[in-house]
Amino acid sequence: MNYFNLYAISPIDGRYSQDTSKLKNIFSEYAFLKFRTTIEIRWLQKLSSIPEIFKLDKLNQLDNEILNNIIKHFNYDDAKYIKTIEKTTQHDVKAIEYFLKNKISYKLFNHSILNFIHFACTSEDINNLAYANMMQTTRINLLIPYWENIIFNIRNIAFKFQNISMLSRTHGQSASPTTVGKEMSNFYYRMYRQLKQLKKIKIFGKINGATGNYNAHVIAYPMLNWYQISKEFVTSLNIHWNPCTTQIEPHDYISELLSCIIRFNIILINFNQDIWGYIALNYFNQHNNLNEIGSSTMPHKINPIHFEKSEGNLGLSNAIMNHMISKLPISRWQRDLTDSTVLRNLGVAISYSIISYKSLLLGLKKITINYNTIKKDLSNKWELLSEPIQIVMKKHGINNAYEKLKLLTKGKQMNSILIHQYIDSLKIPNQEKIKLKKITPNNYIGNSIKITKNIYNITQ
Repeated sequence: MNYFNLYAISPIDGRYSQDTSKLKNIFSEYAFLKFRTTIEIRWLQKLSSIPEIFKLDKLNQLDNEILNNIIKHFNYDDAKYIKTIEKTTQHDVKAIEYFLKNKISYKLFNHSILNFIHFACTSEDINNLAYANMMQTTRINLLIPYWENIIFNIRNIAFKFQNISMLSRTHGQSASPTTVGKEMSNFYYRMYRQLKQLKKIKIFGKINGATGNYNAHVIAYPMLNWYQISKEFVTSLNIHWNPCTTQIEPHDYISELLSCIIRFNIILINFNQDIWGYIALNYFNQHNNLNEIGSSTMPHKINPIHFEKSEGNLGLSNAIMNHMISKLPISRWQRDLTDSTVLRNLGVAISYSIISYKSLLLGLKKITINYNTIKKDLSNKWELLSEPIQIVMKKHGINNAYEKLKLLTKGKQMNSILIHQYIDSLKIPNQEKIKLKKITPNNYIGNSIKITKNIYNITQ
């Protein structure tokens, strides 16, 4: 850990800096400047391709190569230069415009294009498309791969242990048995649904001027179909076009995207808590690394720190995103600036999620199932069979079946002898008695195995 990391205020850039290094190329100030510089250049190239804009000479191959290289070779010195200009302008997007004018003036002989840098644009025309590209990059390069990795690992646990019977707990109390595989499948399917939704969410952008009406565009070139030009430009960036906005793209898609992430994260919190509980019950063992210390005073401990770390960071991420969801779609009249500082924290919210995903995946690598504890815990719960016995009694018309089994089993620990004696005393057909006596806490699992297999089939 270097000097900067040790003195960082946020753990994202300090303690967890290695976990979030990839996000620096998406959400840092440097990355934001590069995204916006890219949008400015692409808009200039788009304008040059329109013959009716006769004051702007058509860019030739060399011109475009020079412009493309500004993007390709954008570096720390470029970003620093923009920030130096901003100290004077006190406006970040205007600083990028001046940076480009200086850069292009130095590199290109054709200076007629300088007047068309940032032509008819408001700052938000550039910013919203930069954020759209950020979110698209995040979804494709980070969220989808991490979610798929988590889902893949949980699915593997489900199918590896699909035949392992396990005691269920409802309200924390013993309940009808399940399988380890089925309980993992519950989470697998929930996460799978959110992944499908994440992939379908449309990311929107706009480029339509100061209040969304193409006012300046129409004054300059009234004969042009700016509506169509705007659509072509936005979609060329692999972004869906928003045809009707104020000065800002209203950020509804960001709320939709963050809502999906929050739902996935809530499922993961639930998963972390359940795994934490199963570790506490000794259903899962954690790998014993003698070099690691679980407690500063209790040498025996192996704490489930990876699942706890994941849960804590998921909570932080969701708290920030919940504020963004309720804040970002709201803007006074045609525009206020309250969204700007909030949007700059998108990387913070996503970072906490990425930290949690990495921690969870590491935790999953360090656990193994404890067959003996699971089997022993379940084999001592013969009272669970009061459910199938009273159901068969009802089937054959025996009144007060539930109440009779409650009297026999509630608050008592049963065994196979007591259960079989009771079955023998029932006035039901012999074949039903034989069927009931074949039931054990271990095999009373309903369709758990079948459900696990079916979930796999329907999600392929």
